[in-house]
Amino acid sequence: MRVTRCHVAHPLALGQILSLPEEAANHLVRVMRLREGDGCVLFNGDGHDYPATLVVVGKRDAQVRIDAALALDNESPLHITLLQGIARGEKMDLILQKATELGVAAIVPVNAERTEVKLDAARAEKRLAHWNNVVVSACGQSGRARVPAVAAPQSLLEAARSMPADALKLTLDPLGAHRLSTLPAAPGGVVIAIGPEGGWSPRDRQALAEAGFQGLQLGPRILRTETAGLAAIAAVQARLGDLG
Repeated sequence: MRVTRCHVAHPLALGQILSLPEEAANHLVRVMRLREGDGCVLFNGDGHDYPATLVVVGKRDAQVRIDAALALDNESPLHITLLQGIARGEKMDLILQKATELGVAAIVPVNAERTEVKLDAARAEKRLAHWNNVVVSACGQSGRARVPAVAAPQSLLEAARSMPADALKLTLDPLGAHRLSTLPAAPGGVVIAIGPEGGWSPRDRQALAEAGFQGLQLGPRILRTETAGLAAIAAVQARLGDLG
């Protein structure tokens, strides 16, 4: 039987009685219809699952007892950062959700020359909160107990220059220097840069090249932004990580 997992942004410990935050209580009690005595699993991103039992269910609140603390070992040994050109609405949500399921460790949304989505400071803050919720939900569904970091939106140049010097930095390019079979080991992790709906401009590609990004050939067809990153993550995970 599938166990309901729920994220709570609180320290958790064996034997603890916890009053659930409103959102978590609503999900377990109103959405999943759990009642006193029912079990669930909480996680807070520290690498553990915390099996728990609902001990109090009120009209507007709920309390659980933490019954165990189980360390999980399902994170990819390959640290992947997705540097993603910001896409519109549901496309961006899909990218974040599926990238989380595929095991990325971090996601950096970037503004490129051809980015169609323009975010002022207020909208960027709201979108970041929403994107974090998408990632947390994907962790709950996929069984991950560590939540990928989602950075605040930033310029492509700023993001590209901030990536670790020892990482293997890749962007999809049908004329790229690398194929999957030629990728070297990546003890410093992998950064995969994917353009927005309009793709990378020549200046974007120059900025990436100057920051040490190399082209990766991934088949003869042109992939949409919501396909490209996911295909690249899955392929690199199969070659260097834990898929396959």
